[in-house]
Amino acid sequence: MIRIGIIGCGRILAAHLRGFRLLREAGVDDFRITALCARKIEDAQSYVQRGQGPPQRSAVSNIPGDVLAIDDEYLSDFQNDVDVVLYDDFREMITTGPIDAVNDYTLHGLHHVIAELSAANGKHLLTQKPISVTIGGARSMCETYDAKGLTLGVFENWRYAPDSIRMLALLKAGIIGTPQIIHSGAIGAWWAPDQIVAETPWRHRREQAGGITLDMGVRQFDLVRAVGGEVISIDGRAHTIEPVRRTRDAAGNETARVECDADDTYFATFETASGTIGSMHASWAGHAAPTICGPGPVIYTTNGQLRGNVFTSDSRQQSTLSELYDQHFTPEQRDEDFHSLDDSFALTQYDWLNAVRSNASPLVDGWEGLRDLACAWAVLESSKAGRRVTLDEILSGELATAQREIAPHFGLES
Repeated sequence: MIRIGIIGCGRILAAHLRGFRLLREAGVDDFRITALCARKIEDAQSYVQRGQGPPQRSAVSNIPGDVLAIDDEYLSDFQNDVDVVLYDDFREMITTGPIDAVNDYTLHGLHHVIAELSAANGKHLLTQKPISVTIGGARSMCETYDAKGLTLGVFENWRYAPDSIRMLALLKAGIIGTPQIIHSGAIGAWWAPDQIVAETPWRHRREQAGGITLDMGVRQFDLVRAVGGEVISIDGRAHTIEPVRRTRDAAGNETARVECDADDTYFATFETASGTIGSMHASWAGHAAPTICGPGPVIYTTNGQLRGNVFTSDSRQQSTLSELYDQHFTPEQRDEDFHSLDDSFALTQYDWLNAVRSNASPLVDGWEGLRDLACAWAVLESSKAGRRVTLDEILSGELATAQREIAPHFGLES
């Protein structure tokens, strides 16, 4: 039995609990959540038992497809055979709690701290993205976990979305061609024009490793790397369009505000070692109507175009990824890829739990998370330097001007 302690009981926890519930419903029965930790103990209490404890905070988003739009999930919905110990100090939970592994759902600047303590106490770890706030911090995490023979995963759930699994399988088999151009981005679709993102003011403060590039850029570049191979160079620009962010009540009255110095918008072009090129952008700004690429990433291949989940061949024949996958792969392969699951959070946890069981690396391990982080920092370093930068410069630490501005705040080297 793998005993998991969760640190961080914010609104994203509901999506994670739903994933765990779906795992249990699919017959995965060798794990239990045995501890929860939150800064306020009542936040942890609100997720334990349906119908008991403090009221659970409602979803912070109503955006379709946003995991922050999920709420009303409780541990008691899928486990009733263990006592759950509650903590308001993650150090106490890691060092004395009844746990074998940790899930870290905290803010960016705590990831390396929790990783160091978890490794020192022999705990496997699944951490939220970005893996750390600096390249040096991420590298230290990876090296420590490797040296101790513990499993380190990064929660990068795009890789585990059902259509992502289908797309990557079809690309690997050469069925929809070889990627040539990737384009992805949205302006004004999320928290626009000036909302405090997820009601978390730290996301807008640079010294707290806020900003859309570190928050969302790592996820977009995880897509690029999975599809097009390792990124070798990036030309990026990051901007703060809205200097003040606000939260408003239902009547439109301002209830909170934060002064912003972290980026809320970025644009980048990239090239991979395989020759794939493309552009990525994201913005939490933008008034009036949103502009969205897609629906979802647009990928041009040697055989056609993938737009969202629809592939259009050069002969103009259109098929969904699901149709193509079912046409070309056996039911046995489907079982191996999906394990009767269709939720990216559940599939992420399935892969990580399997890695813990087998003393192996999950699909998105620490080193993968480090390279995703390097791409995000390449955008920010490129923006500051005003030139195209190479990933080698970022990974080696040769270029770390922007990182050095925040690293001391976290007790880290760049």
